[in-house]
Amino acid sequence: MQAVLTALDDLKAEEVAVIDLAGKTSIADWMVVATGRSTTQVGALADKVVKALKESGAATPSIEGLPACDWVLIDAGDLIIHLFRPDVRAFYNLEKMWGVDRPAEKRAEA
Repeated sequence: MQAVLTALDDLKAEEVAVIDLAGKTSIADWMVVATGRSTTQVGALADKVVKALKESGAATPSIEGLPACDWVLIDAGDLIIHLFRPDVRAFYNLEKMWGVDRPAEKRAEA
């Protein structure tokens, strides 16, 4: 997973969230959600993440959404990466489904 996080950081992905799914679902152990400012950046992020996964020895991931680059899903087995444009991420709000806040929406501690 560190290779993916480094790739996202290298291309200035925004609001990167790492969600621990272990024990919550059988689809994966981890989910990474990140935002790109445009379809061009989302596509570049996806390319960089796929290269990072391959270089780290992971199997070739399944990729959905590359033609439009509004929402790109990269399924790398135990790690799933979602890359969004800002408005698409806000609409789907995946973090809420898993009971976590988006990085920009951290709850104030009481």
